[in-house]
Amino acid sequence: MGFDHEWDRAGAGAADQQVDMRLNRLDGPAGPPVPGGPVPGGPGNFASTPAEKTSAANTIETELEPNTKKATEHADEATNAAVTGFDGWDTAAGLKKVADTWDKQVKNLMGRLSSEKGALRGASGLFVRNDIGLGDQFRPIGSQSRLNGL
Repeated sequence: MGFDHEWDRAGAGAADQQVDMRLNRLDGPAGPPVPGGPVPGGPGNFASTPAEKTSAANTIETELEPNTKKATEHADEATNAAVTGFDGWDTAAGLKKVADTWDKQVKNLMGRLSSEKGALRGASGLFVRNDIGLGDQFRPIGSQSRLNGL
């Protein structure tokens, strides 16, 4: 049996096999997958206005960050009182270790909130500057068109 015959046989067997690949797709309302469809559970669009981004950043700054800091201080006070109450017991050392872990996690959370706030404010300005820049690139094309005088 020669190579060509084996190749034809292998190709015939492969034709019977169905091979699918799905990347970044969802089933559409009528059935077949829609390329670039919305994320499962998402609202179906990716757009937000600069005002919405600013509002979200302001919520982080005026509500989430101060309330998180206040809750942390309250928890620290209660934990410190408990550590003092259990002084000399292994429980005090355990509570101190938990409090240290808590403080590290809160520090990470506060850093994340700050990063998200900055990213929201930066993205809003970036999108606006990008839109203006693209518009400026197209203006010279329209002004040089021979169709302007028609």
